[in-house]
Amino acid sequence: MTQGERIIEYIRDWGSITTRDAFIDLGIARLASRIYDLERMGYEFNRKTKTTKNRYGEPTHYTEYSLKEEQK
Repeated sequence: MTQGERIIEYIRDWGSITTRDAFIDLGIARLASRIYDLERMGYEFNRKTKTTKNRYGEPTHYTEYSLKEEQK
């Protein structure tokens, strides 16, 4: 199974994926690059920017990806 296939399966199972999810659950370190590859294959994603605080209490932003609609 390719990393792209794992990402699509993860999103279908859980509804969305973040860089943290991809790294911890799938061992994928460059989620944005794999999303780019998947988009070139015809997949479309929703992107939601989320904000949380890091270990120092400073705000940090990350992207949550979900499929726009079932395509493949």
